[in-house]
Amino acid sequence: MSKLQISFACCPYDRLNPIISGRVPVEGCDCNFFPLRPEELFPRVYGTQDFDVTELSASSHILTALRGDTKYVAIPAFVSRVFRHGDIYIRTDRGIREPADLRGKIVGVPEYQMTAALWIRGILSDEYGVKTSEIRWRNGGLQKPGRGERTPITLPKEIELQTIPPDKTLSGMLADGEIDALITAVQPRCYAEKAPNVDRLFPDYRAAEEAYFRKTGMFPIMHLMAVRKTLAEQHPWLAGNIFKACLTARNLAAEEIKSTGMFYSMLPWLSDDLRRAYDVMGPNMWPYGASSNRKELEAMLRWSFEQGLAPRHGTVEEIFAPGMTEARWDTNHSP
Repeated sequence: MSKLQISFACCPYDRLNPIISGRVPVEGCDCNFFPLRPEELFPRVYGTQDFDVTELSASSHILTALRGDTKYVAIPAFVSRVFRHGDIYIRTDRGIREPADLRGKIVGVPEYQMTAALWIRGILSDEYGVKTSEIRWRNGGLQKPGRGERTPITLPKEIELQTIPPDKTLSGMLADGEIDALITAVQPRCYAEKAPNVDRLFPDYRAAEEAYFRKTGMFPIMHLMAVRKTLAEQHPWLAGNIFKACLTARNLAAEEIKSTGMFYSMLPWLSDDLRRAYDVMGPNMWPYGASSNRKELEAMLRWSFEQGLAPRHGTVEEIFAPGMTEARWDTNHSP
């Protein structure tokens, strides 16, 4: 029987490289791989839907799934996870000393819907009592002018969101004092270049992120894998086989990162960094499966509605391929 020909697009993370390299096959499939960074990938996914299997922004997927216009069904392989306390940059001359000081301030964000922003707004609300509607939002290009939302959004009137001028960047506006703060997954150039009066809201962000994990048990999910909806309907086995391959690849990466005789990463103190992460998070720090990640997923669904993105408060089951939230797909079980 001939294999199914599919296009497979993702960032070449260590937990997906075994699939891209061919070490881990996708059973029943012959894959044509497109290793792309998210900023290259997502405009194509949400514009022309170029790929059969793809990495997706978790926030954008929740939004499109709940309003009924997504072309994809997700699988619970969470290929990108990042703590985000370190991604809030501020003007130090605006009286911002703690999260509560962001009330009433003008805060930039490349895209209001981006998952990093969803998490940061959720953390500001849940942990510090700062509501999304208490901040004046500005969106646009971070380092280059002209960026827009990857898929259209309509926010309630109580949330102020304005697009910055087409010839300006958020990094430049923070450096020039035209905005008070900036939320961004990518470090802004003005911070890297040590612009005057620009700093992080949490200078010791790792300590803040470790404390957040100890308190909540949540490791922020950024991106997940997904399958074109029509293809998943035509081939009901496909979503499960993609998940199995992603899980096997993640397990290989998790073993390789523990190597001590030689490192798979250029980080010189990788073993010590890994030990520190295990001390805080335990050895199963990157779980796949909906059951093991229900707390994060339910928080994201709630925040998407509270922040004016999703039209309603959805359920975990609504955003995944049929059957993929069952316990048998949890990483503590054998599919």
